[in-house]
Amino acid sequence: MRIIGRLGAVIYLGADHRGFALKEKIKQFLTERKIPFEDLGNTVFDSKDDYPIFAEKVARKVSESRGQDRGILFCGSGVGVDIVANKFKGVRSALVWDDQEALLTLVRQSREKDNANVLSLPADHFTGDQAKEVVRAWLETPFFGEERHVRRIREISKLEK
Repeated sequence: MRIIGRLGAVIYLGADHRGFALKEKIKQFLTERKIPFEDLGNTVFDSKDDYPIFAEKVARKVSESRGQDRGILFCGSGVGVDIVANKFKGVRSALVWDDQEALLTLVRQSREKDNANVLSLPADHFTGDQAKEVVRAWLETPFFGEERHVRRIREISKLEK
């Protein structure tokens, strides 16, 4: 599996209680494929935890990596973690869900055109197998690097200043 294209790159994971079980399945998936990752929490199920804590940890790490690392976030709807992640400079989080065919198109486009470096998943709406397929597609899809896409990402970066 071709992953990020850079040696030493890491996938940071974060989830609240509603995303915890799905995160654990994705950890197993990444481990089986020898993909380096770091679980930034929650590392135990806690029905009273709050998603902003874990989304912030993942987004901060991705932001600080300056494009080398990526993150995958999980919460019930995916919306909360997506909002938090997109508050950080250099983070382009993509919230994706729909029917399977449309979903994989969105996942691939998030990488090809927007160079998304965080994937936010709605744990309430995915089975483990669906999530694994989405993560696989997202990790394997490279950024096209076409001038128009690079230009658009630069325009987003200007907004962050």
